[in-house]
Amino acid sequence: MTTDQSAATAPLTTARLAALAVPAAVVGVLSALGLVLVSWIAGRLQGWLWGALPEALGARADSPWWIVTVLTATGLAVGAVVRWAPGHAGDDPATTGLVAAPLPVGTVPGLAAALVLGLAGGVSLGPENPIIAVNVALAVWLVTRSRVGVPVPAVTLMASAGTIGAMFGTPVGAALVMTESLGGQGRGPLFDRLFGPLVAAGTGSLTMSLIGSPQLSVDVPGYTDPAWGDLVAAPAVAAAAALVCLLGVWAFPHVHAAFHRIGHPVLMLGAGGLVLGVLGAVGGPLTLFKGLDEMQELTADAAGYGAWALLGLAVVKMAALVVASSAGFRGGRIFPAVFVGVAVALSAHAVVPDVHVGLAVAAGVMGATLVVARDGWLALFMGVAMVADVAVLPVLCLAVLPLWLLVRGRPPMLVTAP
Repeated sequence: MTTDQSAATAPLTTARLAALAVPAAVVGVLSALGLVLVSWIAGRLQGWLWGALPEALGARADSPWWIVTVLTATGLAVGAVVRWAPGHAGDDPATTGLVAAPLPVGTVPGLAAALVLGLAGGVSLGPENPIIAVNVALAVWLVTRSRVGVPVPAVTLMASAGTIGAMFGTPVGAALVMTESLGGQGRGPLFDRLFGPLVAAGTGSLTMSLIGSPQLSVDVPGYTDPAWGDLVAAPAVAAAAALVCLLGVWAFPHVHAAFHRIGHPVLMLGAGGLVLGVLGAVGGPLTLFKGLDEMQELTADAAGYGAWALLGLAVVKMAALVVASSAGFRGGRIFPAVFVGVAVALSAHAVVPDVHVGLAVAAGVMGATLVVARDGWLALFMGVAMVADVAVLPVLCLAVLPLWLLVRGRPPMLVTAP
């Protein structure tokens, strides 16, 4: 038995739990700083690609030809990183979930570069999967060399929790994800196994709060007047969003197989960038990037769109998510799926204005997240977080039950690694 295995199976005494606090806190802070650094670099590059450069060339950043050009060039650049960087920028993102086994630390520069290029270039993926992988690899490397006696599986969970806490600005999301991951594993109280990850998630989210984390929620009226009809409306909106995402899940392996027949990463990702550019030209700038800023803008301007236009944005965004993940761009699927949920919810509200827009958005986000992440706790959390209103939680807790029956037997949005 290895040292890591022995440490992982040893009893979790009070002394051992207390000893985890310091390394967990350090991992949480460093995970948040890693997210901040990647986001800052991507933001600067994005500002140049979509602001300074087109202005210098006398072009419009929202013109179809610029969108197609930038996304195609982004695909070629990411393809070059995947082809020639050490470790090939990590595993195929279509084969990995939110939390995966640690990567060799030599893979980190390539993976970080691919992530930055995708975020800045307008690819419809979020930062979550790659930045978790980057932070986990660095944390495992650092803790292993510091010889503090924390096993690799524990470090993996702490770095994952710290990054999730930083991304969402609260440790609650990380706690729910870790509960889902650890619920059937190990012996003893679940909270013992959550102790280190919760410390990391808390320090990660606090670090982001002190730095100034971006707003995660959209601006909608508070849910102050519940009605019996909401028990029908919320599951209906959630199911509509889930069905749009299930179409993406169905198409995912077929689109993945089509791109991977190309073989060479530069050609494959260049073709993916071209398709994303065409989709972006059709859907407009709101369907580009990870979707956080875009869904806030969409919610603010929803009155200017019709129901079909809003549904069209959801379909284009879902198609872009499928293409981006299938072609090999490094990124996560949760944030773009949240945009899909918001767009479907706003479409439903446009059709039936009596449906409370805040409840509709929360339900739509929950439905989309449940399909893509296949995690009920995370879906509930994202639904509440997107409207920043805990008053919707009782209705969501009932709405998620029939939705889970719809989703649970369907395949996840993953492709089996060869």
